[in-house]
Amino acid sequence: MLLYPNCKLNIGLRVVRKREDGYHDIETVFYPVKGLHDELEVTLADTFSFHEEGIAVDCPADDNLIIRCYRLFKEEFALVGNVDIRFRKNIPFGAGLGGGSSDAAHMAIALNELFHLGLSRQELASRVSRLGADCAFFIYNTPCFAEGIGDRLTPIDLDLRGKRLLMIKPDVHVSTRDAYAGITPNPLPFSRSVNDFETTVFARYPLLAHIKQRLLDAGASYAAMSGSGSTIFCLFENDTERCTLSNLRLLHEEFASMIIFDDTLR
Repeated sequence: MLLYPNCKLNIGLRVVRKREDGYHDIETVFYPVKGLHDELEVTLADTFSFHEEGIAVDCPADDNLIIRCYRLFKEEFALVGNVDIRFRKNIPFGAGLGGGSSDAAHMAIALNELFHLGLSRQELASRVSRLGADCAFFIYNTPCFAEGIGDRLTPIDLDLRGKRLLMIKPDVHVSTRDAYAGITPNPLPFSRSVNDFETTVFARYPLLAHIKQRLLDAGASYAAMSGSGSTIFCLFENDTERCTLSNLRLLHEEFASMIIFDDTLR
């Protein structure tokens, strides 16, 4: 079974409060981007095996969320047997794109189908939430307003199809833990135009602020950091306008080594 775990964007992000358990409640909009994805092939096998290629993941194989998901399901369901997993990492990590969470969610989808577990999407979401706050989103993979730690999801009507999306990931790794350590919870109403992490993360990594400003100067209708960083993305309203195409060429020249995605959303 071949799946393509896709990434997501945060359209606005508000850190509402710090919880007693040490986590933070947030408000954000998750938007799936199907064009940038990993590759996950899972097949039935006599013995368990895991093969990975592509971008090197910064953790031991046993800590990979794909393996952790497999173990979670194998412990709960006697029907789950051995599989051969072939995985190619294309989504950068430490980028605010949810790649690892997406991998776990799609692994759960594969196991549910291969071993005929009969779990509903709600049941799958409940289980993968144990692996990461935003894992459940990728079970639904449709625009959602997220609350709590990112696990309380409400589908919303947000359609960005037809807009040109440009995503830039510099050689900067932003630790989620460090990003939250520097944040001050903000009880103000949620806004899709504000990411609360930008203030502290930009102060530490001025390059990210520079990239965002360059995107806005180039005529983007919206530019922001996704999640706790370090991907900066923007939307252009119409990729057929001569001015927009010219500006995109200039951005490609300036950020050639950093651009990870440039395409019209579908």
